[in-house]
Amino acid sequence: MPHDSPDTARSDKEVLAWTHTARFFTTAAQLHHLPAIELPEIAFVGRSNAGKSTAINTLAQQKRLAFASKTPGRTQHINLFHLGPKDAPDALFADLPGYGYAAVNKSAKQRWQKVMADYLEVRRSLSGVVLMVDSRLGLTELDQQLLEFVAPRVATGEVKLLVVLTKSDKLNRKESQAALEACQEFLGGLATEASDVSVTLFSALKKQGVADVAGILREWVDAAPQVAAVEVPPAEDQGLPMNK
Repeated sequence: MPHDSPDTARSDKEVLAWTHTARFFTTAAQLHHLPAIELPEIAFVGRSNAGKSTAINTLAQQKRLAFASKTPGRTQHINLFHLGPKDAPDALFADLPGYGYAAVNKSAKQRWQKVMADYLEVRRSLSGVVLMVDSRLGLTELDQQLLEFVAPRVATGEVKLLVVLTKSDKLNRKESQAALEACQEFLGGLATEASDVSVTLFSALKKQGVADVAGILREWVDAAPQVAAVEVPPAEDQGLPMNK
């Protein structure tokens, strides 16, 4: 499922200059605390040890934009970052809490699986989801559960999906190809004619795939329609089954 860039795609320099503009906007512990916005929003999700914060910081070419806690699973807020001109931002990154860390207590896991489930299901400004996956582990059961949950919005084309296989510098060429193919095989079951689903290798250490990911996200924003500034979380939701 390679990503084909159109002839009108922006240059690597342009897209990296755009991601470099990322700056903190707001944080929220609950979905209803997030502002209703009319800008396309791109959510970053993944297991607590998948390198999500490091990848965001690498994309933004900033050391501490996204907070990488020394204790995985510690961050329990949705953090929003503006991108684009300071007086006229054109998109947001949403950094969601990592999931699957065993040391987090059960009540916190249950609360956050509910918040994440609501966010992925009803956040109207959500234009794309970037799932960070450790390339050495591949899609875990929890990653697959998240993908299956967001699949209905991906299938209609409402939300785009990019799986980023992090820490690819730890793999040799044969292992990298195997990791890509295994992920593509699973994603093939989610893809439809209307969906936009991609997967790519990424290394923050070697800067592999950084411009590719930035380019994909910029294309998402360029193609995103304006959305209504209304947020109405469901009254009840079973949440993501991520409390293992």
